Amino acid sequence: MVENKRIDEATGTQTVGHEWDGIEELNTPLPRWWLLTFYACILWAVGYVIFYPALPMLESATRGVSGWTSRGQLAAEMDAEASRKTTITAAVAGMPVELLASNKKLMQSAIEGGRAAFKVHCVQCHGSGASGSKGYPNLNDDDWLWGGDLATLDYTITHGVRNPDHNETRSSQMPAFGGVLTNAEIASVVSYVRSISDQQKPDTASARGAALFATNCSQCHGTDGAGGREFGAPNLTDAIWLYGGDRAAIAQTIRKSRFGVMPRWDNRLDPVTIKMLAAYVHSLGGGEAAPAAVPATAAPDVRP
Repeated sequence: MVENKRIDEATGTQTVGHEWDGIEELNTPLPRWWLLTFYACILWAVGYVIFYPALPMLESATRGVSGWTSRGQLAAEMDAEASRKTTITAAVAGMPVELLASNKKLMQSAIEGGRAAFKVHCVQCHGSGASGSKGYPNLNDDDWLWGGDLATLDYTITHGVRNPDHNETRSSQMPAFGGVLTNAEIASVVSYVRSISDQQKPDTASARGAALFATNCSQCHGTDGAGGREFGAPNLTDAIWLYGGDRAAIAQTIRKSRFGVMPRWDNRLDPVTIKMLAAYVHSLGGGEAAPAAVPATAAPDVRP
């Protein structure tokens, strides 16, 4: 093969011998710095393959002489973080939940731990801001079915609500009055409930509903409708409604009742995490200083 290489007169550089429509390519050498960098990258790549996992195999990759893995690094970092938190978690574990607020620094640490746990386990129902939705309580207000002090919150999170496989769960049962009261009587009770919650003015229908309420509802909700925590009965005199306070929603509740379920967490989370969750929920704005229905040293009342 005859080479067509020649020296370009304008630049003094040899051509590569190729020509396209009179256009020739100069055989300009690469800069030395670029070649040195290229060779250094090759050496670095060889070293990387030797020291770190690199070459894919059938079921894994070459391990490398260093033995490093991203999973191993993550495990080491998590162990280090766990060691850092050991002092805090031990202090929270050793502090009775009802006394946790007496140590402001420890309480703040517990709140931050609970905030992180809440984002993982609780936002699915209560929302990222803990404001809840229809059928899921708003944890920012001060309306509590069983109480909003630390010990009571800890108990509710631990044992849940209406868990049929757990004897210590929170349990309340409102009967369905659809087969007990007529539609007209249910409408009268709705009028009474809406009147005591200041959603409508008292009238003849609410007067009839007051008598029906006293006979059928006051045993749990109280004669004034303010609720009863020993039964988990909601306060009907405020503006806070779990399923809605309009006529249709209240009538549906009276006619068919409601049986919401909150999972118990004692079989999923450790006691320290549950205690931190109680601290976080307590800090949201509606937390109470002490149990309103039972002494602070007594166990919350649970109706099996």
